[in-house]
Amino acid sequence: MAEIKVKKHKVAWGITGAGDKIEEIINIMKDLKEKSEGIATIDVFLSKAALTMLKFYRLENTIKQIFPKVMVEFDSNTPFLAGLMQSHKYDFLLIAPATSNTVAKIVNGIGDTLLTNSAIMSLKSFVPVYIMPVDFKESTISTILPNGKEMKMRVRKEEADQVRKLESMDSVYVLENPQKIQESFLNWLNTL
Repeated sequence: MAEIKVKKHKVAWGITGAGDKIEEIINIMKDLKEKSEGIATIDVFLSKAALTMLKFYRLENTIKQIFPKVMVEFDSNTPFLAGLMQSHKYDFLLIAPATSNTVAKIVNGIGDTLLTNSAIMSLKSFVPVYIMPVDFKESTISTILPNGKEMKMRVRKEEADQVRKLESMDSVYVLENPQKIQESFLNWLNTL
């Protein structure tokens, strides 16, 4: 009797240069990787700035130890994530954390980086995109630096307005915080 092959689902996780909540996001993604073992794989795609940020936070090796497939942006089409998204090789694209620059580019259709190009191509191909912007709403936020010190930052109206525009886009799911990543991922897993 022939063995039945079960399709393994794939998720593309894009990381931008935003360091806010990066350690928490990595821990959540590690947990989700374990919970989806045998059902889905998570491949990691780093922007050039993400690689710099992960080195700064001393998390580059951590992410490479947890996730077997970690690729770094060379240009907007290398690695060819946009093509993989268009051809539905991945079930969805998650960008977390997302800088205000990445959010603004996606909102305005500027695909000049690996992750913005891949997000735009995903949306054109009816592949959902989940995004966790670090500048979710106008406020003062606290972020933890690699040395453990707390730093206050202001999320301006201009950044928050871009997130509101992002929320109005078809097939884009904006996640307010890392817990929403976990919630959305588990909801998706339950549909499989």
